[in-house]
Amino acid sequence: MRTFLASSIGVTCAAVLALPLAPPAAAHPDARPHPRATALVHPTPAAHPAPVPGSTASLPLTRLPATRADGHDRYGASLSRRTVKPFSLVGIVWDDPARTLTGTAEVRVRDAATGEWGAWQALETHNAEHAADPESREARTPGRHGGTAPLWTGAADAVEARVSGPAPLPAGLRIDLVDPGADQREATRPAPGPVRPPAGHGSLPRGQAPEPAIVDRAGWGADENLREPQFGYTGPVRAAFIHHSASGNNYTCEQAPSVIRGIYRYHVESNGWRDLGYNFLVDKCGTVYEGRAGGVAKPVMGAHTLGFNTDSTGIALLGTYTDTEPSAAALDGLAQLTAWKLGLNNMDPEGKVTLVSDGGNLYEKGEKVSLNVISGHRDGFATECPGKLLYEKLGTLRSKAAALQGR
Repeated sequence: MRTFLASSIGVTCAAVLALPLAPPAAAHPDARPHPRATALVHPTPAAHPAPVPGSTASLPLTRLPATRADGHDRYGASLSRRTVKPFSLVGIVWDDPARTLTGTAEVRVRDAATGEWGAWQALETHNAEHAADPESREARTPGRHGGTAPLWTGAADAVEARVSGPAPLPAGLRIDLVDPGADQREATRPAPGPVRPPAGHGSLPRGQAPEPAIVDRAGWGADENLREPQFGYTGPVRAAFIHHSASGNNYTCEQAPSVIRGIYRYHVESNGWRDLGYNFLVDKCGTVYEGRAGGVAKPVMGAHTLGFNTDSTGIALLGTYTDTEPSAAALDGLAQLTAWKLGLNNMDPEGKVTLVSDGGNLYEKGEKVSLNVISGHRDGFATECPGKLLYEKLGTLRSKAAALQGR
């Protein structure tokens, strides 16, 4: 359910054209042409899923008069302190997905339990690079919007916001407050095993790894009514892009399903994407979660690395890792997931792969790019993602994943 507190604000999620095609069959990575489109298939008919509690509310920001300081113009917008329905995740959204919010965006919230106001928190303003490829059907679907990265606040019941920048601000600035809803059943948290070569898995050939325990969408409480019903597939997965969600580290591992439900609603209801952008998510305790629907073992087309969603999978570590080290458990979870997912197509986690760019700020459309099989988001797009301290761990991650494949 989406609640609008300003009648002039709306989000339209139009369904994209569905083609009755089967997902592409796996092939040797160097023996297939680069696909330029995603096959969209209808899932097997099933009972209409029951709705899941949760909602998104929007509040418009008030534009402030332009000012001039140090010879430069400054533009701003704000939301004064406002008591609202409880929420746990927040982001600032605007109309045109092609516009960039240049400057800073900050929020502070009142804790619903203690009644205390917290400090101002910055939102990551560059989030458009976590999106569908420019030539994909998803990118051309009406109803998409620009937005900051979402921020997990925990249960809050009041909010204040401010935006400031050196350029005119995008039209339709508003703050979206996401209530992810309460967990509807006891969370199932399969504990990842230790990172080790797949000894004892005699049936697995070299280059493959056992499937890790993965919390499926039902396990984290996905409302399947939110997303579009079709599943989109690409060619065989030949690369993994590592992200951080930039949603902050102020969550407990027990809250991780709620964080994911919040990001899911934000991606669909605020950004206007067809589903959660990431293919997988991992929390700081190392638990792996299914992201975008379509089958964890299948080459599901995500919206995570603008220009390189084809033939890749996108994995987000929940949190912000610019100044925070990822935990050993989180790295183990990432290693088990990448070893298995890449092993399905016999890709070496320590190897290189050539991908064709669909266009971005580092590589032009059609450019062939040599990348690490396990790359950071910033390797395909000029961005700070996945955060400096997580990016610095990618070498360790590659070694762990290769060891799990028995290489």
